[in-house]
Amino acid sequence: MAEAKTNSEDYLRMYTQMVRIRTFEDNANQLYLSAKMPGLTHMYSGEEAVAVGICEALTDNDRITSTHRGHGHCVAKGANFKEMFCELLGKEEGYCRGKGGSMHIADQSHGNLGANAIVGGSMGIATGSALRAKLLGQDDVTVCFFGDGATAQGLLYEVMNMAALWHLPVIYACENNGYSEYTKTEEIAAGSITARAEAFGIEAFKVDGQDVLAVNELTQKLVARCRKGEGPFFIELETYRYHGHHVGDINREYYRSKDEEKDWKENRDPIVRFRSWLVDQGIATEDEIEAMNAEIKKDATEAVAYAEAAKYPDVSEVDMHVYAD
Repeated sequence: MAEAKTNSEDYLRMYTQMVRIRTFEDNANQLYLSAKMPGLTHMYSGEEAVAVGICEALTDNDRITSTHRGHGHCVAKGANFKEMFCELLGKEEGYCRGKGGSMHIADQSHGNLGANAIVGGSMGIATGSALRAKLLGQDDVTVCFFGDGATAQGLLYEVMNMAALWHLPVIYACENNGYSEYTKTEEIAAGSITARAEAFGIEAFKVDGQDVLAVNELTQKLVARCRKGEGPFFIELETYRYHGHHVGDINREYYRSKDEEKDWKENRDPIVRFRSWLVDQGIATEDEIEAMNAEIKKDATEAVAYAEAAKYPDVSEVDMHVYAD
């Protein structure tokens, strides 16, 4: 089980991981805008405290499933910049040898079972992973990330029913960023989101998704309870995506205002909030934090250059890794 995050090293790692996500997304956005990356990508910027707060409560043996907005989960679970950028650019050294791309990236070595372009598509995978753990008598926990829009998928109710009946070690983490593509959450989800889980007798919690410490504290408790056979659990994390639904969604005023975006960025940014806390607590100075930020930017710049120069897979690989042997 992951140790409690009670010392400076843990706090600084959490901050570093959030900055790594933001930096990765800034670079991914530039790769798209410069027409170097095939396809679309969906920015996780603004939601960093969710992925980091949860994943810092997990071990490499614990599993996660991700979404089309999955870069943050991948970084938070321990992935490296080079392999991630190679994957986005379709290169051989990518985590999926360039075949997964932005919306299907996976990192089995750190327990990331993969992103999924289908809304709610990983719910069955996550629940199956938890069932596997229980049947084999293993103590790992699976976290299923999904957005508020995915609560409209019937699969969620099927798997929550099974998970509740069989007391599976799974945590359903609903990242409520206020919008389902271009529609406000309250216009697509009737009633309470947490009530959906409570209807199956699943304990459900709501937490400020911009507060990494609050997210981490809650997740540590639920993970520990899952390992004792007390799962499943459900968390609604209130957060916000800074960019559009995808990188091409630039003119957003027809569904959300610039004032709203400005308020979240200026007053509720998870990285700024945590940085201020670190300084106030005497854990790090502004100069030390700036040095950390600079090192992360340098790492990302070097990783992008590496990925751009890396080779593509040979055409002979087109039908490799498609089916299990």
